[in-house]
Amino acid sequence: MKLEWNETQELLRKTARGFFARECPPSRAKAIEQTEAGYAPDLWRKMAALGWLSLPFAERDGGSDGVFMDVIALMEEMGRAAFSSPYLSTVVLCGHLLSAAGTPAQRKLLSSIAKGERIAALAIVESDGSYAAEDVHLSAKAADDGFVLSGTKLFVMDGQVADTLIVVARTRSGGNPDSGLSLFLVDATAPGVARTRLNSMGGEGEAEVAFENVRVGRDALLGELDGGWPLVEKALRRGELALCAYAAGGAQRALEMAVEYAKQRVQFGRPIGSFQAIQHKVADMVTDVDNSRFLAYYAAWKLDSGQPCALEIAQAKAYMSDAYRRVTREAAQIFAGIGFVDNHDIQLYWRRAKACEVLFGDADYHLERVAETLEL
Repeated sequence: MKLEWNETQELLRKTARGFFARECPPSRAKAIEQTEAGYAPDLWRKMAALGWLSLPFAERDGGSDGVFMDVIALMEEMGRAAFSSPYLSTVVLCGHLLSAAGTPAQRKLLSSIAKGERIAALAIVESDGSYAAEDVHLSAKAADDGFVLSGTKLFVMDGQVADTLIVVARTRSGGNPDSGLSLFLVDATAPGVARTRLNSMGGEGEAEVAFENVRVGRDALLGELDGGWPLVEKALRRGELALCAYAAGGAQRALEMAVEYAKQRVQFGRPIGSFQAIQHKVADMVTDVDNSRFLAYYAAWKLDSGQPCALEIAQAKAYMSDAYRRVTREAAQIFAGIGFVDNHDIQLYWRRAKACEVLFGDADYHLERVAETLEL
């Protein structure tokens, strides 16, 4: 087992860090989250030009034939910059689903994604706010020439700007709730689709998407009829893991900011970093950052090695959900009053931490997944 970056990944990390430092300082990150789109189209196009939007796609689909550790490397640098973009929804989640289950015609969307011409979003969560199969109620009823979708999805990441939606719908009722679920590719501007931007504390772009008798053809079915849930689970595991890397990068930056301030801020004639209370806070933060990072690395290594890794991903997400919040909370306390001012950078990371905490389920949800994996 080798948890280290290869030469290509080191170059990717170095390039990404320089790119985000130049193109998206904290002031730009704050400005981006205030826009209606919730992302910067100019930076999205630049990322496409750098080949980052095609990292995990197969070469046959216009991709780079990369491994998931490549995505981890990039996501960590995005988190370090508190960068908002549709990368997680479009490339990681929808990109995986299209790669894994798409027909040759459907996989052509991957080329458009790689060029920065198309944004995709996965619509799964409904009124219960749950990622469980039994809480998917939006229906897709067979029609003469396809299917009719009816229902509402909530908290759809980047749903307000998506060109294509991958909708998780129930096509058969009764029996095991994991069965009877199918995936459909839906044009986000199709008749009957209504999108409403949702405000969020973390600044991420989310939307409520309502489907009122939306008609799609049979060629819109992604994967097998009634067999969509296993595909969704695999996509969600990748999303959780990529999010863990994003959080690790953000936590690392929050730690660095707090350490720098503790060395400079003088109280009672000495830097506050010389006081034991501050030192212990920083020591706890370092531990949280390193544990978060290496839990994510280990899970990604197992994923790339083709080994079962559901347990490791659940562990990483459960730990990260609390750790990123703890790190940013301690950093804010080290900054004291100034850390709670809106224009201070640490509040940007604190809000990102709160968003990461609940996305794909909070710590309790993933601790239950750990227990289930251990057959408890």
